[in-house]
Amino acid sequence: MPDALPPRPRAAIRADLKRIADWVEPGARVLDVGCGEGELLEHLVHGKGVDGRGLELSMDGVRHCVARGLSVIQGDADTDLKDYPSTSFDYVILSQTLQATRRPRDVLEHLVRIGRRAIVSVPNFGFWRMRLDLLLKGRMPVTESLGWQWWDTPNIHFCTIADFTALCRDLSVEVERSAILGPGGKNLLLPHDSGRANWFGEQGLFLLRHR
Repeated sequence: MPDALPPRPRAAIRADLKRIADWVEPGARVLDVGCGEGELLEHLVHGKGVDGRGLELSMDGVRHCVARGLSVIQGDADTDLKDYPSTSFDYVILSQTLQATRRPRDVLEHLVRIGRRAIVSVPNFGFWRMRLDLLLKGRMPVTESLGWQWWDTPNIHFCTIADFTALCRDLSVEVERSAILGPGGKNLLLPHDSGRANWFGEQGLFLLRHR
């Protein structure tokens, strides 16, 4: 009998996605909302043995995911999350997508309803370089985590880390764990509710559950 083929090597993933993956328990049921081309979902399925599903708005993204052997359907977080039963997943992930939704408050409520836990990452519009660009240049800033020009960005609801944590409080959503990341995905080891996090964090990662 021929020897089994070695597992296909996987490319390294972004630092923020790696940190999200570290928060997910092996074998968990996972829904990745706005999964793009499936980079994180593939890492979770093959690296942690999760039962992974994806929801992606772009048909190009769906095709890339299917080509990777992932279970992903086309759908819109603003309109389709309401159709998922409560607590049907262990983790629901929304990475760098909340600011591109039309109704982020409703989307966040659905995330913590559908999953026992939700993992959400948001770019921080309060990052000091953004403030400085606006102050000195008078132009919409472009950074590593917000890399579009004002005229082609998919983002329609910019927020700061402080804005996001305030929304969680309003919705009685508990932040169980957080990571404030600087440029290059470096963990700054700052509390998410500190003023320094809102100044120096380029993005925030949050592990959430409904109280």
